Amino acid sequence: MYMSYTTNPHMPKVRQDAAQMVKRGFSPTVVGRKFGVGSSTICKWVKKAKMIGYHPIPTLSSRPKHHPKELNSDLVWKIFQQRLKTKRCAEVIHRELNIQGIKTSLSSVKRTLDRTGLLKKRSPWKRFHPHVDRPEVLKAGDLVEIDTIHLMIDKKTRIYIFVLIDVFSRWVYARAYSQMNSALMLQFVREAQTEASFQFQMLQSDHGPEFGKWFVSQIKKSHRYTRIGKPNDNSHIERFNRTIQEECLDKVERNEEALNRAIKIYLEYYNNERLHMGIQFKTPVQLLMNYVQAIG
Repeated sequence: MYMSYTTNPHMPKVRQDAAQMVKRGFSPTVVGRKFGVGSSTICKWVKKAKMIGYHPIPTLSSRPKHHPKELNSDLVWKIFQQRLKTKRCAEVIHRELNIQGIKTSLSSVKRTLDRTGLLKKRSPWKRFHPHVDRPEVLKAGDLVEIDTIHLMIDKKTRIYIFVLIDVFSRWVYARAYSQMNSALMLQFVREAQTEASFQFQMLQSDHGPEFGKWFVSQIKKSHRYTRIGKPNDNSHIERFNRTIQEECLDKVERNEEALNRAIKIYLEYYNNERLHMGIQFKTPVQLLMNYVQAIG
């Protein structure tokens, strides 16, 4: 089917060349004959080039500026204000507007929030992960949660703290890195396994890029993901993240070497001396020793 609107990717450069010919002294009529367009079109290209500079002139969008059934500006403003006021989802905003006597469709509310940048969308890069049942935690290693803390150094630089906690004993391991990727996370978990006095049976993580398909295939252990948008699934490690930041990381100069020195000292204190209410005011090492004695 013939369409008058061009999709030729070379047209921006063609317009630039035509405008430059006119700039060099050729008349719009002569240039129009050379490029196969009318002289009035050449004049428009020249006018545009004078505004943006003699660069490739992009093709304007063919999207219509208006629609006969578009929402009026007052309704769009009310949807926008309702979202800012309540900070609720499109379904709730739609129902609240209906209660106020403002009739509109749910799809119109969603489109308006989308156009104003207020509609949260699931990332297209998030892959589907099949559900894995959460194991019953009866001994050390039954469920080990892993996560990453992002420490901002400046607008473009971060230091990453990889953290790991055993849900049964609350035994923890952590280390600072200047980069974050699956290979480093794999190395971190293997280091933690050599430091632990028990075997990790199942690892649990969120959907961060460091816990991707390659990591799961290489870790050689059972693995499950938390539900998207449900940080409480990783509640033990989320609470530890806050603890280590308040008691250790916030008091140390933010460079990898200094952080790792401080983390090593803090982990010794956390695992051996710090009492934990969640395990009957014992330390992780005490709980592990009691467990070994009980089964031995």
